[in-house]
Amino acid sequence: MTTLDFISVRKTFGSNVALEGFDLDVREGELISLLGPSGCGKTTALRIAAGFEFADSGAVLVAGSDITRTPAHKRNMGMVFQSYSLFPNLTVANNVEFGLRTRDVEKGARHRRVAEMLDLVQLTPFADRYPHQLSGGQQQRVALARALAVQPQVLLLDEPLSALDAKVRTALRDEIRRIQTEVGITTLFVTHDQEEALAISDRICVMSSGRLEQLGTPTEVYRQPTTAFVARFVGLMNELPADVGAAGEVSVLGHRIDVPSARALAHGTSAHVLVRPEDMVLNGDGLAGSVTSVTFQGAGTLVGVRLDVLDRLVSIDMARGEADGVSVGDRVTVGIDGSKAVIEPVERPAA
Repeated sequence: MTTLDFISVRKTFGSNVALEGFDLDVREGELISLLGPSGCGKTTALRIAAGFEFADSGAVLVAGSDITRTPAHKRNMGMVFQSYSLFPNLTVANNVEFGLRTRDVEKGARHRRVAEMLDLVQLTPFADRYPHQLSGGQQQRVALARALAVQPQVLLLDEPLSALDAKVRTALRDEIRRIQTEVGITTLFVTHDQEEALAISDRICVMSSGRLEQLGTPTEVYRQPTTAFVARFVGLMNELPADVGAAGEVSVLGHRIDVPSARALAHGTSAHVLVRPEDMVLNGDGLAGSVTSVTFQGAGTLVGVRLDVLDRLVSIDMARGEADGVSVGDRVTVGIDGSKAVIEPVERPAA
């Protein structure tokens, strides 16, 4: 069952088109991340869902009911902002209770719900503290508890982790996912962080220039990008010039590989081959070059190689132990796994 639907939504701000023909269905109980660069429309989509902005055209539905023109205060949405937006003069418990008070929930029921939410976010011992007495991660957990206390139909999270340091961000990311799964609430999560989206999402909606580029599971978006933009934006990607031959055979700087997706392109087409660092092989059959960097990354090692033919750097991601003995200055060859490559035709300028 679909909980939240965007149907051909268009939104402009003056001459700037923020969303154009935006379609998205968020299923009951799933977490979808809106992922894209600044200005791609992801926060606008979230604000339209919340009722802080209205679409110029198209529709927004919640559980099948049209809420396109429904004011924010009449929508049953829970919102968590990047800046926490806690009331500094209220205790943790009173902040969580705030939405329940505005809905005239009976006092005993309010207190029980607040206790339940503080237990959920593991902040029961902090109930009587004020926001300034909490860390950034704790403040964001209070904001999450407040949003969930009113039992919203949809939880909306607008870059909730971006103000936190890396270690806290990772811990709270996992905590948000635990809570979302435990509560079973439909969630829309805005982020520009690829790693965050890949780690937390059931599905990812990759956006660019107000449009949906690809909607899929984290694995699909990373391993099977449907556009060159998605391939470049999500994860590291090496890009090399190529010429398309017959039946999917591609020549990359004189080295021939089989790229299945190239079979749809005409013989002689100029293109770019996009290939992830983990899909390149050091000292395989391929392109000659020199090692320029060896970067240990814990679980693996990223090796930089400057190719002779093109004078371009490429990166090869090697599993732990595979790069032992590789040093800067070594002469190597770089092989390409064409079965996992993405090919993009080069657009010729109009005559």
